[in-house]
Parts: sequence; C-alpha cells; structure tokens
Amino acid sequence: MSKIAPFLWFDGKAEEAMNFYTSIFKNSSIKEIRRSRGEGPWPEGTVISGTFQLDGQAFMALNGGPQFAFSPAVSFFVNCETQEEIDELWERLSEDGEKQRCGWLKDKFGLSWQIVPAVLGELLQDKDAEKAGRVMNAMFQMDKLDIETLKRL
Repeated sequence: MSKIAPFLWFDGKAEEAMNFYTSIFKNSSIKEIRRSRGEGPWPEGTVISGTFQLDGQAFMALNGGPQFAFSPAVSFFVNCETQEEIDELWERLSEDGEKQRCGWLKDKFGLSWQIVPAVLGELLQDKDAEKAGRVMNAMFQMDKLDIETLKRL
C-alpha cells in the first residue's frame, strides 16, 4: 500500500465501484476485500472495505453509508497521451454518470474525474499568449477534450 492513498466512501457500492474502476484502467486490480462477520452495522458477508489499484495508484474503498457523498471539490486527474485514451476513458467512466465541461465528468457513483490530454499544460503555457488564450477559450467550450482541435489553434 502506498504511504498516501485516496480513501473513497461509498453507500453500499464499494465492491461494485472497485470492479467498475479496475475494468476500465490498465494495470489495475482489486487487492483485498474485507467482509463483515456480523460485527458493526454490516450484516454478515457484506463488503465493509477493500483496497485496489488503478494503473499502480493505490486506493481504499469503504461502505460507510449515506452520511457522505462525493463532491467535485475533489476529483481524479487522468493524464492521457492519445485521443483514443481520452475517448475510451470518457465514455466508460461517464456511463450512467454525467458528462461535463472542460474534460470533467461525474461517474455513476458521483465521483468526479478530469480526463485531460497530457499536452494541455504545454498548450496553455505557449509562449504565444494569444494562442494560449485560444486554447483556453476552446477548452471552455468543449465537454470531452479534443487534442487535434486544441493543437490547431
């Protein structure tokens, strides 16, 4: 386990979420599932928590109940090298969720993601300030980000 790992609070859907996320990202797996033996608020056999990795990044998941929900104030930023990677992640993560502006989406569990081309930072910091401005303005008009359109500006 990493020294620091995101800890995700779900309302009864931790195992479903871990299966969903690990099916999308390469080099990913569920490491451990902890089931109740009848202790606490969980009926026997219910998933309490688990650990998983997405492309080498460790995560923890808890079935904590309805007290807390995800907020866009915390999101996962995914650097994508190709348009194909952006397209695939965008479609799969937003399935039964919500597509938003500027490469943001909310998945079916309410977790926010930013699906971003790795080249975006370079384009936004172009030495030609007008070009950087055009890239920024175009990005604000897009939902899913398009690498070739941003590069052409």
